[in-house]
Amino acid sequence: MSPVDSEHLHTLLGTAVESLTPVGGGSICEARRAWLSDGRSVFVKSRAGAPAGFFQAEALGLRRLAAARGGVPVPQVLAHDEQCLVLEWVTTGVPSAAAAERFGRALAATHRHGADVFGSADGPGWIGSLDLPQGPWKTWPELWAYGRLEPYLRAARKAGAVDKRTVAEVEKVIAELPRLAGPDEPPALIHGDLWAGNVLWTETGAFLVDPAAHGGHRETDLAMLTLFGLPHLDRVLAAYDDAWPLAPGWRERLPLHQLHPVLVHAMLFGGSYGAQAGQLARQALRHP
Repeated sequence: MSPVDSEHLHTLLGTAVESLTPVGGGSICEARRAWLSDGRSVFVKSRAGAPAGFFQAEALGLRRLAAARGGVPVPQVLAHDEQCLVLEWVTTGVPSAAAAERFGRALAATHRHGADVFGSADGPGWIGSLDLPQGPWKTWPELWAYGRLEPYLRAARKAGAVDKRTVAEVEKVIAELPRLAGPDEPPALIHGDLWAGNVLWTETGAFLVDPAAHGGHRETDLAMLTLFGLPHLDRVLAAYDDAWPLAPGWRERLPLHQLHPVLVHAMLFGGSYGAQAGQLARQALRHP
């Protein structure tokens, strides 16, 4: 049962709620559409027993992404508290090649907006239901090693989601990250959990939702899109590279950036993700 009802939303928004309807969404939070007495409809995301700051962190991430001039738009944050997040309603449509090209250019602008640090100094963060260490860190290899790979490898090993060979291979990646990371780049403002389900296609283009926004490496977002697929992905990547050329060898570094989300999936879903983490580690080690 959701902790958020019409009366709760009325208090939060200052507008009466006429109805609440479940909609498709993630497996972690409950997603509903609320119809308001002023004729608007809004998206309501709630989670029973959410950790303190859970929805505040998401609201902050959305606002940071919204501040990027020319970047990918995000839904407007209308309200949030410890139980829920309320966003403007975004009507989805069918992706097109032209929209994908606009998305690629806009994503480059989001990344170019930059961040003050690798990680974040804004308090706790999450990816899905899992804690996301925020740092901050001085370099991207430090962020990736000690804020992403090491803690999730440790948790996956404890849960039995990875075998000894995978543990050894990921540990080798961690040890060699300064060599594997590629050319130094300043912190980019990244979405941080950019799989296809967090890209909403509309008649005017793409919107981003459900961020784990922080200062990171721009190749991380592109690797996530490549890992789980996206309509017209080739158009997105080509437009991105045209707007802000990627460093040589970026395609060979994709497995390095995909390693963390696969460890997250090993923790959340088990199955073959543990073995996939080992495969990605071996691929990453082949390409300095």
